[in-house]
Amino acid sequence: MPIEILMPALSPTMTEGNLTSWTVSEGDSVAAGDVICEIETDKATMEVEAVDEGTIGKIIVSGGAEGVAVNSVIALLLEEGEDASALDGFTPSAGSGAPAAVSAPAPAVTAPAAPAPVSGASPALEASLASGASLASGRVFASPLARRIAADKGLDLNAVSGSGPRGRIVKRDVENAQPGVKSATAAATSAARAPAITLDDPIFANMPEFEATPNSNMRKIIAKRLTQSARDIPHFNLTVDVEIDKLLDMRKQLNSQAPTTKEGATYKISVNDFVIKAVALALTRVPECNVAYTDEAILQFKKVDIAIAVAIDGGLITPIVKDAASKGLATLSGEVKDLAGRARDGKLAPEEFQGGTFTISNLGMFGVKGFNSIINPPQGGILSVGAGEQRPVVKDGELAIATVMTLTLAVDHRCIDGTTGAAFIKELKSVIENPISLML
Repeated sequence: MPIEILMPALSPTMTEGNLTSWTVSEGDSVAAGDVICEIETDKATMEVEAVDEGTIGKIIVSGGAEGVAVNSVIALLLEEGEDASALDGFTPSAGSGAPAAVSAPAPAVTAPAAPAPVSGASPALEASLASGASLASGRVFASPLARRIAADKGLDLNAVSGSGPRGRIVKRDVENAQPGVKSATAAATSAARAPAITLDDPIFANMPEFEATPNSNMRKIIAKRLTQSARDIPHFNLTVDVEIDKLLDMRKQLNSQAPTTKEGATYKISVNDFVIKAVALALTRVPECNVAYTDEAILQFKKVDIAIAVAIDGGLITPIVKDAASKGLATLSGEVKDLAGRARDGKLAPEEFQGGTFTISNLGMFGVKGFNSIINPPQGGILSVGAGEQRPVVKDGELAIATVMTLTLAVDHRCIDGTTGAAFIKELKSVIENPISLML
């Protein structure tokens, strides 16, 4: 009897994904552990390995399919001794994994400045049309894997025609494309792949002309999770200014002593690396903040796994530094750079961005002085890191200049009380202002 190959759940919250491409064809023999296809989730594109050995008898869901439900059948594998006749009359028990049919998208059209009323249209839609709203999208829709290959080859994705669903650029489209070659139909294809969007909210009635970019799966997940967090978790914030001149001196000294190779220095520690290490150390000293709330109990974690917010194309992801308190600054710095780089390339494994006991979000490199973050559930806290800048301070009754950084802690009041959060932020300030403690 043929073996059903199911759409895998690559994360606890995954309900559907995009089957980017198959690396095997019908009739190919596979062994357990062989890569058979690539699946795109809202966070990354990952390779899927065969669990059993046999021959690919039938591919049910073709490469490039979007919205494939988890645990639905995507292919059938023939066992040893079986041939194509075994497929006759065989009905997959889990049903077909093919996504629901989607009608071909109509090209986005810029409405005229003063159109005639649309018969049968809602007043909101008529008002939107009357405003001259342009629904054309300039965004290029491509899978993370296709974007990575294009970057490696120096390809302009605007010059590549997509063959995936709704014109999405997939792996096969960029593999044979040549850098610098502009497709004659690229502009027309780009316009054709922009799905039509209907705006029924009257709030847009008197808005100026605009472009509408359809929400990606990642953006939808981010919107859903952050809305739930802001609505359901009672946040409160604690803000403190910390002086980082001693930290900057130690950073300069440590980096100047880094061994060098042909590729350059073996490490280059950043201010953010110091903050990550300091947060991890402060959480070990105030473990009541390394927690998560459930209706049954408060979970206090035995290790500190720090999630780092990293901006990627179309959203953000939080790669995780596991057991950060046990790692030295050089090791931690190298791991953060590796995780952030692979996060932007869509190469992280699920276990590298799922979980974490505490999150750090740093916007200091953009010159942001201070900000509040929304908690990343089920974690109990998140730290917002602002820019280090020279500010006037009072020391021993006299005015002086110091390099100061603003930190804002947001915590879940269901599991972290005000005094507990204050104890943590006080400990963190002490560690950062006396960085020698990081060496102990």
